[in-house]
Amino acid sequence: MSTNTGKSSNTVNPRYSKLSIGVCPDQWGVWYPHDERQIEPRKAMGEMAQAGFEILETGPYGYFPTDPATLGAWTREFGMRIVAGTGWGILHREDAWAQTERHFRDIAATHAAVGARYIVYLPPMARDEKTWEWIDHRHLTAGTWGLYMSNANRLGRILKEDYGLQLLMHPHGDSHIETPRQIERMLEDTDPEYVNLCLDTGHVVYGGGDPVKMVGQFADRIPYVHIKAFDPRIVREAHDMDWPFNEAIAHGAAVTPPDGKPDMHRLVNALADLDKHITVICEQDLYPTRPDVPLPNAINVRRFLACCGLGML
Repeated sequence: MSTNTGKSSNTVNPRYSKLSIGVCPDQWGVWYPHDERQIEPRKAMGEMAQAGFEILETGPYGYFPTDPATLGAWTREFGMRIVAGTGWGILHREDAWAQTERHFRDIAATHAAVGARYIVYLPPMARDEKTWEWIDHRHLTAGTWGLYMSNANRLGRILKEDYGLQLLMHPHGDSHIETPRQIERMLEDTDPEYVNLCLDTGHVVYGGGDPVKMVGQFADRIPYVHIKAFDPRIVREAHDMDWPFNEAIAHGAAVTPPDGKPDMHRLVNALADLDKHITVICEQDLYPTRPDVPLPNAINVRRFLACCGLGML
């Protein structure tokens, strides 16, 4: 059972009181719904609570129970509250739309039933996650990009009107939404009523951007953040050598704050200065990892971010 005491937000310093800290399975080395190299899901949720987290993004659909009653029972047992789900789908090919829509409707139905607010869209990578082989074009044509953004609006409208959920687009290494210009263009070409940004600070660094700058640049489009750090030296090497994103992770690109970039004090202060409610989810790309690594690592991250003003211990 959870021993959490309601410290997801900073109730001591009003400057940070509108920021809430949470966690997702990525912080526990989970990338897939089912994988023998991943920690068992009930153990993961229990350890998340033990580390002091109360707010949960559920991660890959199918890792935690998809039945709302079962999922709700788990979260009540561990003192967790679900704020978001995530989904992967292809929006830049017309022949993939039907499958993508079905998948996101399944995710939305589960998460609307347990009180979530957001669905995070993970863009497909151009290289296979495990073989690292190219499976898509590195760059999209103008027409394909237009279809991508049109379908993003289409999906966001479905989620909002049919399920009361907000779609958040997530930049990602090795995807077509990676660089600062691609992120900016995505926001220019989508309707803020239906589509907004999950600011993933690690992927922004990987894509050559400055997450602190983006907080100010896209203030009106950021209700939600994935907070994580990348080693700029390894990121530089990855791009110089044209590594697949997952090869960069295998070389240790994702690091534990305060190591790496961005500077978390500057980032948390920039978010606080927006003076609006923002959910900040701890992540670190740890797949695969030993089962004894995530809990003490997450406790250290939670402690450090509390020192930055994000949540309380």
